[in-house]
Amino acid sequence: MKQPAPRSPDASAPEAHANAPSRPSPPSSSAPTAVQPKARVPDAFGEAPTIVYMPGDEPGPAPGAAPPRAAGAPHGGAAAPGDRERGAIDDVTLRMPPRAGAPGAEPEDRTLKMPARQARGAEPEDRTLKMPARQARAAEEDDAPTVKAEPKASFVELDAEAAEAEGRPQDFKSAARAFFKRHHKKLWWLHTAYALSLGAFVVTFAQKGFQHARFLAISVSVAWLLVLLFFRLFGTGARQDFATAWRGARLRFLVMTYVLKNLYQGMLFFLLPFYWKSASLDAPNRWFVLLLGACAVLSTLDLVFDRVLMRWKTLASVFYGVTLFACLNLVIPALLPNTRTLYTLLSAALVSVLGFCTLHLPFGALWSRVGVVFLVVAAAAGVGLAYGTREIIPPVPMHLSSAAVGPSILPDGRLAMSVKSLHFSVIRELRAVTDVVVPGGDGDRLLHVWRHEGREVLRAPEETLRVPGPEGAVRLKSQLVGGSLPRKLAGHWTVDVETQDGQLVGRTAFEVTE
Repeated sequence: MKQPAPRSPDASAPEAHANAPSRPSPPSSSAPTAVQPKARVPDAFGEAPTIVYMPGDEPGPAPGAAPPRAAGAPHGGAAAPGDRERGAIDDVTLRMPPRAGAPGAEPEDRTLKMPARQARGAEPEDRTLKMPARQARAAEEDDAPTVKAEPKASFVELDAEAAEAEGRPQDFKSAARAFFKRHHKKLWWLHTAYALSLGAFVVTFAQKGFQHARFLAISVSVAWLLVLLFFRLFGTGARQDFATAWRGARLRFLVMTYVLKNLYQGMLFFLLPFYWKSASLDAPNRWFVLLLGACAVLSTLDLVFDRVLMRWKTLASVFYGVTLFACLNLVIPALLPNTRTLYTLLSAALVSVLGFCTLHLPFGALWSRVGVVFLVVAAAAGVGLAYGTREIIPPVPMHLSSAAVGPSILPDGRLAMSVKSLHFSVIRELRAVTDVVVPGGDGDRLLHVWRHEGREVLRAPEETLRVPGPEGAVRLKSQLVGGSLPRKLAGHWTVDVETQDGQLVGRTAFEVTE
């Protein structure tokens, strides 16, 4: 059996051939071949082509008869099947409809070449147009994993990579972008090292004067405004999608976070020396100092600050509230000297709660009746929490400059010797002398609390303790003599300097051996 001739380039889609019959049998040689329209397909694919002429197998007409013209034949006509010699190639004419969506287009006729006909009496040939079978898809292809395409590179990156590959020089802008793209993580860590160095400088600067603390009021005000605007502009949580944001939004985000980081670094590293000197490492108030230290280090970690802390409004608000509370404990004594430490503590807690609420609630809601009730309840809760935890908050800016315990005292009020350990047999009396620096003024009354193995032995008020001391400091002196000494002296002893409200200013410790 002969194989069908290859399809002409001008041939239409294979669906048109599949619908054509292989061997039509017209009723009469003189009748024109009927037009056989193809089944219509949905309008989305346009009209289907129409078979205009189909050759027949009947013998040619009688000699001298005019060949009939096929209905719908193309211009110029086509020879009837009877006029063609045996072995000639029959033609099938298809009328292609105009393309969908092209108004005014004319139909187009195309001709398919059919294989040569065999002599009569030969075996019937298969003139069906056969399309090659579609290969079955392998099972592995259906189960193949889906690979997510990488985002397209920008023209600048492609140009930089092409220039680097070709070895030709790049312009400064393209070279800078390519450099930052390759080394952006290293540059972020380099900036973190710079921020730590800046913090060390601020710590050194803070030790030179307490009066500079008043400038923290400006820093906390600017930081509050920036945090407020930041979450109003960029939102919180998943709404901060800067991976696909337009360039201006990413630039504003980076600028605002950079300014905030520098403000936090300046404030927190300035606070650390004052809280460090006011705290005692063996007392509960050391935890607040460790919290401030962790916040200071966190403000220098650019990636963590940008992608975690400033992404969630609650975390950012808590971070700001802790910083604001710690700053106000130092700013209020600098602006209002001789303020009692407890009043400073409660005022700082009140302002911090209000600042926290303004970052979460719209300003319109704050002035409504429900908003006012909410603010009152939140403020009361914050003030109560500050009062209940006052023992773990150092009473900045007060701190001990010296503290010691000894068996005797000099005429000027100083100890003849200070000891950290002594035998109980030499003890006739015990005296403690402490110098307390009060740069914020004498707003608090101070006292000595003697403890043996954690149990209180003596609480001496300031009226019996205060003696002339160095300028800018309060010298306190107390003693244990005679009947005030317990029968068993051996063990661990501490002398604490506390405010009248129970905040620990400083501590000195010694051991009595047997």
